[in-house]
Amino acid sequence: MPSEGFHDRDYQTGRLHMNKKIRTDAVDHLFSAVLELKDKEECYKFFEDLCTVNELLSLSQRFEVATMLRAHETYLKIAEETGASTATISRVNRSLNYGNDGYDMVLDRMENENTDKQA
Repeated sequence: MPSEGFHDRDYQTGRLHMNKKIRTDAVDHLFSAVLELKDKEECYKFFEDLCTVNELLSLSQRFEVATMLRAHETYLKIAEETGASTATISRVNRSLNYGNDGYDMVLDRMENENTDKQA
């Protein structure tokens, strides 16, 4: 059986779950730090110190890919607009379809926030 990388598949639900190896004290510490950020300017300061430019651009690219996939854009359009490879688009699509619903959770909240602001 091929490996799912850092994921374990729940064959009853078809969902992928992050391997327990990611749940460490160090990751908890990082997430606690992220939760302390109060606005975008603080995010810029923290993430520019934490990540390389390429790491940050890769993360933001994946998030844009997820947004476009949820809007039912084609792989071709997504690749053209984001510069993402089809492999990256497929990986994000797999997370959207079989992951832990993290993208959906955040994108739903962002959509609801935008709807509330317009009302």
